[in-house]
Amino acid sequence: MGKIRTAPNTCEAILHERGLCPIAGVDEVGRGPLAGPVVACALILPPDLIIEGVNDSKTISSSRRAGLAEKIKAAAVTYSYGIVDAATIDNINIHNAALNAMALAIGGLSIPPKAVLADGKFPPHVPYPTLYLVKGDAVCHLIAAASILAKESRDEIMRELHRIHPQYGFDKHMGYATAAHREAIREYGACAAHRVSYKLV
Repeated sequence: MGKIRTAPNTCEAILHERGLCPIAGVDEVGRGPLAGPVVACALILPPDLIIEGVNDSKTISSSRRAGLAEKIKAAAVTYSYGIVDAATIDNINIHNAALNAMALAIGGLSIPPKAVLADGKFPPHVPYPTLYLVKGDAVCHLIAAASILAKESRDEIMRELHRIHPQYGFDKHMGYATAAHREAIREYGACAAHRVSYKLV
């Protein structure tokens, strides 16, 4: 249950040296949007597998990301999502909601990991040794793969919310604070998908 902080380029090697395998990577997306859930993904990939093109999901086009997501899911030993909705974000704040989403994703894995690689300044509360890295999705393959699946899952949720609330254009901005989104909130008010604790809502 110990927490580890170290240089990012040694992350997986340190865990392997300690005999901690399998390793799960976990990341979340959706801290900043004004609407929709925060979504985390945790996954375990076969040891030493590198999927070409996997990187921080924010740096990859949507079309390329969709293709990579299919490759990741096909290769993964197991993967799982954790989703925390807007109402819960309002109740417990986005920091706690993001950590909860990551813990839910890790807990949903069909094979329990021996260690976890997590993105961010703070580790999720899980009963495994956890190495956490700021900008981990840019330097760790496992975390980057998790970020891609989390982003794809959240975007699909936002497209579904668009079908329910088409006036906000969720399928275009995915809930982020674009000018068009802020104007829609001014015109129509907030809906159940909005995070009413956020200043711009």
